[in-house]
Parts: sequence; structure tokens; C-alpha cells
Amino acid sequence: MSRPPLNEDGLTMLVEAFYTRVRADPDLGPIFEDVVTDWPEHLQTLTAFWSSVMLGTGRYKGQPVPAHMQFRDRITPELFDRWLALWRETTSTHMPADVAATLQDKAANIARSLQFALSFYARRAVPQHNTAP
Repeated sequence: MSRPPLNEDGLTMLVEAFYTRVRADPDLGPIFEDVVTDWPEHLQTLTAFWSSVMLGTGRYKGQPVPAHMQFRDRITPELFDRWLALWRETTSTHMPADVAATLQDKAANIARSLQFALSFYARRAVPQHNTAP
């Protein structure tokens, strides 16, 4: 099987293959299906994200943290782990080993940052009770 290089076409193929697996996953699929109303548009956005991250194209203009904030109660650490496991499997299957490793490292860093941001903002949203006299 020929594996595409890390370019726009390769990223498009990878994102489509990955989210096909996500949608079929018993844990992740229902969450994504509840949230995403236009899959072709969403896949274009995600491809633009990875293009910006990996190729430095600047095509992604969104804000991942606010986009995920409204779903923070549904996004558990276990789901992040599942997402990363599927990403590892998909990148290993569809990309050369060195490219897959780079994509996997980048995804793990992004997941950690997003988890931290979601938990940080969730704590800030909870009213703090002052117990001082």
C-alpha cells in the first residue's frame, strides 16, 4: 500500500479516514453525531486545522478551546485517550512511520493542552464560595 506524503492531499485522506473511524466508534461516534451537523464542512475545517499545524499554512482560523467548551461535560479523559488511540492507529496505517510519529506526538500535545484548557475554564466557571469571615 502506497502511503501519501505529508501534504494537503495526504492530510485530507488522513482526516477523512480518521473521522470515518471516529463516527463508527461506540464511544466517540454518538458524541460527534450529536454535535456535527455538516460533516463535509467539518472535515474541511479539520483538514485546515491539521494543515495549519503540520504544514504551517495558516488555513485554520478557528478557536479549538471555545469550540469544545460547550461539550466539556461530555469530553472525559477516557474519550481523549480513545480519540488518541484511533489517531495512532489511523496515522500508523495511512502514513509513513516517521510522519505518523510526528502526527501522533502533535496530537498528544494538542490533547493535553485542550484537556488542560477545558478543565481550567470549567473550574473558573464554577462559583467560588468565600468561607472567610
